[in-house]
Amino acid sequence: MQPRPMRADARRNYERLISTARAAFMEHGTSASLDDIARRAGVGSGTLYRHFPTRDDLLHAVLSERIDGLLAHAAQLMGEPDPEVALAGWLRGYLDGAMSPRGTSTVIIEAMSARWAATRLGTAAGAIRDAVGGLLERAQRAGAIRTDADAADLLRLTNAIGVAAERAPDPAGYADRMLALLFDGLRTR
Repeated sequence: MQPRPMRADARRNYERLISTARAAFMEHGTSASLDDIARRAGVGSGTLYRHFPTRDDLLHAVLSERIDGLLAHAAQLMGEPDPEVALAGWLRGYLDGAMSPRGTSTVIIEAMSARWAATRLGTAAGAIRDAVGGLLERAQRAGAIRTDADAADLLRLTNAIGVAAERAPDPAGYADRMLALLFDGLRTR
């Protein structure tokens, strides 16, 4: 049986909650108060929790476009002739979005843990890990990247760069510099 379509007012509340949550997460990070998000959206806490029973559900809704984009970008880069360029391009794109909203890097790393495995965000983090794993394995098979690196470690290192870049005066410049250092350590040549 198909779920019933949302009523127009419920759809408006849903979209307003996502928009308000995105703004709150940008301003206060991903640990922003859910009750404050509901209040700022002009709805009661019950409405927020009816649409998003857990923080994970709300975070997933806010980040779902970003997650889908990362997965599509990884699939597209599998056709890039240079596997190292493909991996670096994906990680650069990942870092571009890892700082927006603030705290996204930390949320993705936490979602990779066993505690989150059964959640929507945990499933998405696993898909991200698998996507970068495919790019990493391809670069390793080509002899460009060390074979002792794995996808989870690479994501953790990249997330650490994202967290540090959030606090830098020039986040993008800092992230680029740290990513270059990371690749210097990963290269086999």
